[in-house]
Amino acid sequence: MSQTTTAGNPVIDIGHALDQGPFTALQKGVIFLCAMAIVLDGFDGQLIGFAIPMIIKEWGITRAAFAPAVASGLIGMAVGMAMAGSIADRIGRRLVLAFSVLLFGAATVAIGFAPDVQSIIILRFIAGLGIGGALPSCSTMTAEYAPARSRTMAVTISIVCFPLGGMLAGLFAGWVLPTYGWRALFWIGGAIPMAFSLVLFAFLPESPRFLARQRQRWQELVKLLNRLERPTPANAEFTDSLEAAASANAKQAVGFKGLFTSDYARDTIGLWLAFFMVVLSLYSAYSWLPTMLTSEGLPVALASQGLTAYNVGGVVGSLLCALIVNRFGSRIPMIIMALLAGIVAVAMMGIDTKQDTQMLITGFGIHGLFVSASQVLLYALCAYVYPTAIRATGTAMALAVGRGGGIVSAFIGAAVITAAGANGFLTLLAVGMFGSAFALMLIKRHIPPVSGRITKV
Repeated sequence: MSQTTTAGNPVIDIGHALDQGPFTALQKGVIFLCAMAIVLDGFDGQLIGFAIPMIIKEWGITRAAFAPAVASGLIGMAVGMAMAGSIADRIGRRLVLAFSVLLFGAATVAIGFAPDVQSIIILRFIAGLGIGGALPSCSTMTAEYAPARSRTMAVTISIVCFPLGGMLAGLFAGWVLPTYGWRALFWIGGAIPMAFSLVLFAFLPESPRFLARQRQRWQELVKLLNRLERPTPANAEFTDSLEAAASANAKQAVGFKGLFTSDYARDTIGLWLAFFMVVLSLYSAYSWLPTMLTSEGLPVALASQGLTAYNVGGVVGSLLCALIVNRFGSRIPMIIMALLAGIVAVAMMGIDTKQDTQMLITGFGIHGLFVSASQVLLYALCAYVYPTAIRATGTAMALAVGRGGGIVSAFIGAAVITAAGANGFLTLLAVGMFGSAFALMLIKRHIPPVSGRITKV
């Protein structure tokens, strides 16, 4: 652990201590808790997509009438992300994450009691606040606990848990919906994260990099570093040389203004546009894929398989792409993934949805592979682009803008299915991913290969 002394007290460089020290069981445990929170985030976030066909049939309403319920959840996510990032940069990541999980769990349980669409609209917004608040807190916490050599892979593995949660939601929905109905889907699906939030309140420690910026909490940081197998004297003081350099480069701007200094404005715009276009494609699938397939004459169980395959592809693609990024950096692999996602969507337009059902479902799995890989790696890219002082804010704002693409998809998805069927839906998916490829080309800072990586906090 790098140390100097001033006024008789040892001064510890927190970035060096975390990046060069061992990758301890406690660090891995924190990342695991964050990953499980994101699994539940994806699980609860996608339950609505599986329930829509059954709710529409039971209540006798149209897809267009249900679109505001889909949009309200995404609006809630955008608001939650924007609020959570700013709050987490001020009071810490731990409480924001734990409360977010509790909130979306409770709201999901309440959806199971909803008597009408208007109630679902309100409850989906509240659930969205929690789902949106959890994601940036998890990715930031993971980035700040993982050593530099493992950071990209750790962030990717944690965020890939979102499509993993969606995959589990598909399996869960396939078991619950036919036997117990859509209300039980939300009752059980919300109770699980409510219970897990208690685990987070009890066992999740605060981010050491955040504590290093809070002088009044240095004693808490000393205890935490000792638990992290970094022996630290009680009178230690803390600095972060790399963070100081990054703040100087950002002209010491913090908060929202820090995202638009001369050094970060181009990357911020590129990240926002990339997130918007990826999420437009991604949430078109999450919200409307089962509905589109049932509109083409497929049974509900088979339609659910399409979204499950989409999430399975997302898990596989994200992990494979993370390995490629570690070897080759992020720029070229991410651009190629986005372009391939658009090409696959275009190629699927020639598939007969009734005659070649398995080919169609396989195609959605491949498309999900490329789309989710692109989206998951954007989280890792945010963690790389921004320094600690604005990392949670930068990540949260990029995700919040991205949810704008999801809000657009809530209305456009229903409209294109009604007007143009499967081909219109696939066109929407393609446009989102071609737009994302363009945005990725705009971003100046991309993650370098591991062999050429400069340690960054």
